[in-house]
Amino acid sequence: MYYIYILQLSNQTLYTGSTADINQRIERHNTGHVKSTKGRRPLKLIHFEAYTLKSDALRREKFLKTTEGKRLLKQQIRDILVKNQIIPS
Repeated sequence: MYYIYILQLSNQTLYTGSTADINQRIERHNTGHVKSTKGRRPLKLIHFEAYTLKSDALRREKFLKTTEGKRLLKQQIRDILVKNQIIPS
C-alpha cells in the first residue's frame, strides 16, 4: 500500500506527504529526521488515504499541494480542523 498523509505541525500549518510505510515515516517526522518538519514539532497525524498503486498516491499528493487541492481537503476534513483550532468554527 501507498499512503498520502496530512500532519498538523506545531505552528498550526498542515504538511502533506506520501510514503509506502506510514508508521516509519511518521516516526521519522517525530524524531526530527525530516528537514522540512524538524523545527515544527510536535506534530500530529490528522488524515491519511491509502492507495494500491504508487502512481495514484503520488498524483493525489501532487493535487493536494495545489491551491484547489488544499481548499477541497480543508472542506473534507473541516471537523478535524475546527476541533484542532486550525480554522474557526
